Amino acid sequence: MKASLAETIRAYHQKGWSPATSTNYSFKEDGQIWVSRSGVDKSIFNTEDFISIDVNGKVTAPFEGIKPSDETMIHVLIYRLFPEAQVILHSHSKNPVLISKKYELIFPVENYELQKGFSGVSTHACSIQIPIFENAQEMSYFEQVLIDRKSEIQQHCFIIRQHGTYAWGENLFAAKRHLETLDYLCECELNQF
Repeated sequence: MKASLAETIRAYHQKGWSPATSTNYSFKEDGQIWVSRSGVDKSIFNTEDFISIDVNGKVTAPFEGIKPSDETMIHVLIYRLFPEAQVILHSHSKNPVLISKKYELIFPVENYELQKGFSGVSTHACSIQIPIFENAQEMSYFEQVLIDRKSEIQQHCFIIRQHGTYAWGENLFAAKRHLETLDYLCECELNQF
């Protein structure tokens, strides 16, 4: 998993989805959570750039002293609230960032064929809604809002206003599909403005 996810991270950097050292990623393997360490140039991200954490977000041996992402707790919360999640991807793609300036609490989408990229969506002839959360530096905000609005998170993803997106799945393929579907739908809607 480390090699495949590291390759994905480098590819997403090439797409412009992780400028500077932004974005963070994680996966679970045999019950252990692995997250990307902080401050890494994603164009050269490799398997040694993952560190292990416990279910409360604390770095575990032998990685003590290495800083994980500031948003590690968002990963912990997603794993806690959505047990099917095994891989989490965080993107700073411009499309969802710009969409979040156009809508308030939700990003509504309907009648796009690619909506079927979300697990559980079997037809384009439906309406879906992607939650939009405010950006915050305090992780306690995300703990509360994710619990309060959990029932709205139906497509394995959400947008953080003027920040980026989180998407997840039961494996890397599903997580990528959810992230890329959301980005495509955001781009389509932006092109209508």
